Amino acid sequence: MDAFYASVDQRDFPELRGKPIAVGGSPDGRGVVATASYEARRFGVRSAMPSRQALQLCPDLIFTVPRFDAYKEVSLHIRSIFKRYTDLIEPLSLDEAYLDVTEDKLGIGSAIDIAKAIKDAIYNELDLTASAGVSVNKFVAKIASDYQKPNGLTFIGPSKVLPFLEQLPIEKFFGVGKVTAQKMKGMGIHNGFDLKQISEEQLRRKFGKSGAFFYQMVRGEDKRDVKPNRLSKSIGIEDTFAVDLREPEDMMKELNSLCMRLEKRLSGKSKEGRTVTLKIKYADFTLVTRSKTLTYYINTAEDLSRIIGELFAKVDLHDSKVRLLGVALSNFYDTDLEKYSSPQLRLFE
Repeated sequence: MDAFYASVDQRDFPELRGKPIAVGGSPDGRGVVATASYEARRFGVRSAMPSRQALQLCPDLIFTVPRFDAYKEVSLHIRSIFKRYTDLIEPLSLDEAYLDVTEDKLGIGSAIDIAKAIKDAIYNELDLTASAGVSVNKFVAKIASDYQKPNGLTFIGPSKVLPFLEQLPIEKFFGVGKVTAQKMKGMGIHNGFDLKQISEEQLRRKFGKSGAFFYQMVRGEDKRDVKPNRLSKSIGIEDTFAVDLREPEDMMKELNSLCMRLEKRLSGKSKEGRTVTLKIKYADFTLVTRSKTLTYYINTAEDLSRIIGELFAKVDLHDSKVRLLGVALSNFYDTDLEKYSSPQLRLFE
């Protein structure tokens, strides 16, 4: 979807149409932009940007509070449109998904025509625009979907995959962020063609496991299937504070509150996990994470707080001020998929 949260807000509130808006936290505190409208993006406003910085770039920027119930309702409608054409749907978020249309339910026979039909249905039924990428695998389709936003449709056929990737700027490759892009440019890698000249061994030495991924992606290699029942890798919750926390007691109080909120989220998704992660971001933006993997599954606030307390006790705060705390659970057992008579059996899933 194109600027999903912002587009839904502009659709629902006519006075916001055509204006630069940012969905997210207030610039008066430590809010962060979740999504910016295309009118705001022209000023350099981007998602994950501090709201205060966004306002400096665009003084006329209008901030709206996220309405996740509304976004989820729209997302479910979009999912119902997808299901008219295929059952192989792998959601990545509320506004993005992979579809495998090798065997399309309506017998249309053309992935491009299916993409057009889906885009038209989304626009006619929801008054929103979407961008689609059509190609031979997930990786290339993902890049194609971002290539002509907003309201774009990009087809990259088998014979065009390698030439397309070779001319693509390195920062446009999926998985290459700002830091990685700068490292690559320091190695003389500015586009896909440059990346293709580097051996897999060199890329592994420089970027670790990601090096092998970069080596494969520039060659258009991606054998991953579209997985309709794709499980969440991690579920977490975090808070950025208006005023930095200084006392460990205050930090632990906030962590306990986060654990209670996480319990509600886990119960709503019928999730139990074995790996608990603590996230701490200091006032200077230094980030520290600590994790512990158990031999059993948990999903209650009591268990989460106990493990988080153990992890927190091992962190040397050095009298540092803390601006953000987070708690996450991963390594899931999905209680919706199968019920065991003995909880001990879950250890061998």
